[in-house]
Amino acid sequence: MGWNITGDLDTYLTEAGDFLRADPIENTVPLGVIEALRANGVAAFGEGPLFGWWRSDAGVRGALLQTGAFPLLLSEMPDHAAAALADALADRGTVLPGVTGHPSTARAFADIWEKRTGSTGEVRMRQRLFRLERLEPPEPRPDGAPRVATAADHTLVLDWFAAFEEEASGGGPLNATLVDDRIGYGGVLLWEREDRPVAVAGRTRVVSGMARIGPVYTPPEHRRRGYGAVVTAALTQATLDAGASHVVLFTDLANPTSNGIYQRIGFRAVSDRLVLGFRTRA
Repeated sequence: MGWNITGDLDTYLTEAGDFLRADPIENTVPLGVIEALRANGVAAFGEGPLFGWWRSDAGVRGALLQTGAFPLLLSEMPDHAAAALADALADRGTVLPGVTGHPSTARAFADIWEKRTGSTGEVRMRQRLFRLERLEPPEPRPDGAPRVATAADHTLVLDWFAAFEEEASGGGPLNATLVDDRIGYGGVLLWEREDRPVAVAGRTRVVSGMARIGPVYTPPEHRRRGYGAVVTAALTQATLDAGASHVVLFTDLANPTSNGIYQRIGFRAVSDRLVLGFRTRA
């Protein structure tokens, strides 16, 4: 009983895979990351990934995943399991940039982590998970048409994904190989007007019947024309056509514009996430 922690992806999938796949909507991020690691290597997001699962008398009831410079990602789990995990990782001397999870789970982890490490948890983002209920393409539809990105679009897509990360979270490492991977499986869609790209949207692979939209980015000079909504709707339809039963996405709750856009095209709220960053106290 308790936490099991490993750096081996195959062991993680054997032990926690069924738990994660049982709720692909809530576990959209770990499932998407796992597929990317399987396709591109276990160090795709950075060296030394960390995996783990929490086993109770009823079986596996929680999981963790942490890669590169990204926050520790926690599945839904009892708060006492999150607290026990903070103790276990502190005992291992693990260094963490932050934690992401359901609000009570993230807080339960952070409360112990702060006491054990002397760090301070700061809110970096409050997110909301949305699931497509019924696609409602935007009307009126702006001029232009969708086009699946190809290898020739690599630089543009990489630059726009980087710009999205800069605006959303202040920037972070982008792996060009992962961008190529997305393009390779048809996971990037451009909206073009007069043969000129004006917006982009990406998606994860379809796994357990689910795929997640993101990022969605429109350069500042092309905003307020409906391109972000229409490229999201077009990619959502393409994702359904690719076999997904569930299409999901995350929004930043501090951005009312994007939250409104996604609801207007048919996405409905599922649950919230809290992203905390850890900093060492002076």
